[in-house]
Amino acid sequence: MTSSSQHILITGGAGFIGSHFCEYFLGKGFRVTCLDNFITGTRDNIRHLENSNGFTFIEHDITSLLKVKDAIHFVIHLASPASPRDYQQYPLETLKVGSLGTLNLLELAKSKKATFLLASTSEVYGDPKVHPQTEDYWGNVNPIGPRSCYDESKRFSESLTMAYHRLYGLETRIARIFNTYGPRMRLNDGRALPQFLTQALQGQDLTVFGDGSQTRSFCYVSDMVEGLAKLLFSKEIYPVNLGNPHEISLLDFAKEVIRLTKSRSQIVYRELPEDDPKKRRPDITKARRLLGWEPKVDLEEGLKKTIPYFLEKLKMNNIKTA
Repeated sequence: MTSSSQHILITGGAGFIGSHFCEYFLGKGFRVTCLDNFITGTRDNIRHLENSNGFTFIEHDITSLLKVKDAIHFVIHLASPASPRDYQQYPLETLKVGSLGTLNLLELAKSKKATFLLASTSEVYGDPKVHPQTEDYWGNVNPIGPRSCYDESKRFSESLTMAYHRLYGLETRIARIFNTYGPRMRLNDGRALPQFLTQALQGQDLTVFGDGSQTRSFCYVSDMVEGLAKLLFSKEIYPVNLGNPHEISLLDFAKEVIRLTKSRSQIVYRELPEDDPKKRRPDITKARRLLGWEPKVDLEEGLKKTIPYFLEKLKMNNIKTA
């Protein structure tokens, strides 16, 4: 990694992964400018960083033009609602941040001759017919379904990023991020892991959609941040899957959460949402080969690191735990 004179701009920096990314690069001696408009991020995630040397926070919506006088060496685009609950509540904002926001940041990176990293998503594969998902799979996406505002905004972001690379020679990187978890996730995120944890810790029934046979793979946030950093400093311009290849059904995952939280919760079943992916597991052969990266934290260890954070947040919000 390069010297402390290097300046990184991180959008969505007050979000879950973004705040960990800010923290990581500050720890490496970089100057970090964090942008967020707090649609889904929160100042609580970065409060401990605000007095750090080299850290600057700017409240800004990146769908509006941004002017930065300082030199910028890296632009990291993490901004976007990322959970189905969020992007279905904010569909237009999601589409704008993936289109106008990405365009604005690519223009900024071009003007600064900075390396641009796009945080894309496993959702570009849709409800995949190929398993596990490799980067050369084009996906099975419903372009007008309830998840399309997120899926298509990310697919457009990837296309726009490649256009800037091909047309202007811009140094670009594309990370396809699979399910990531850890401290600083929101309690009401709506995705399986925070929902199961908050339900179990309150002694409520865990809600499993469908019969629970659909699978996910969960990557602990420290592993994801390391993978993103390795990709940033690589020379790979095409998409790279980042995630944990360990696959688990949502029913088995719910049982694991109950076991680790020592909860008396039961499991209840609800109708499967439209276009909910049946299988989700990354093939990380490319990341292993090009980046020398693979996850180190297994699911049990990661959950044991995450549970205390959720307990603390529930208590801070005066929510009774079991």
